[in-house]
Amino acid sequence: MAQQQEETPLLIKRYASRRLYNTETSDYVTLEDIAGFIRDGREVKIVDLKSGDDLTRQYLLQIIAEHESRGDNVLPTNVLTDLVRSYTSNAHTMVPDFLAASFEMLREGQAKMVEKMTSPMSAVPGFDQIKAQQEAFLKTMMGGWSAGKMGAPQAEEETKPDEDTSELDAIKKQLAEMQAALAKMNKS
Repeated sequence: MAQQQEETPLLIKRYASRRLYNTETSDYVTLEDIAGFIRDGREVKIVDLKSGDDLTRQYLLQIIAEHESRGDNVLPTNVLTDLVRSYTSNAHTMVPDFLAASFEMLREGQAKMVEKMTSPMSAVPGFDQIKAQQEAFLKTMMGGWSAGKMGAPQAEEETKPDEDTSELDAIKKQLAEMQAALAKMNKS
């Protein structure tokens, strides 16, 4: 049953009164509850009960707007400005792919950082407790972006410092190229 829950998005129905109903637990939920489900790694789908329209994007944007208005600023003003500009330029076709790739690189980098923490120091007394604290800190700092990946056991592998540096340089180069392409499209 738990496996099925992870694969199937949590269905939330919006009633005409705009109340949100969790179909799994048969109770009403708030936007903050939905944000909590997402932070816990759960996919969510929000539909209008009457029309069947998918309202997920609308509510996700509303959750982001509420967090930003409370001072939980994750998106700098220049990024928000660039997003607004992307809707009025040819960049709107590239922006979703760019953002998805950027978040995937962030998740992969975070997973590699956790993996690197475990390899050389695992023999140190009390390391497991330190590692758990660091993982909890990273999870909090990253807002649960990799909820499914942080706790997963990682295969230990020996890597050379030069390989780590070259990987990081390659990622930085890719990011710079994507930013340059985006800037070029914004000027067009």
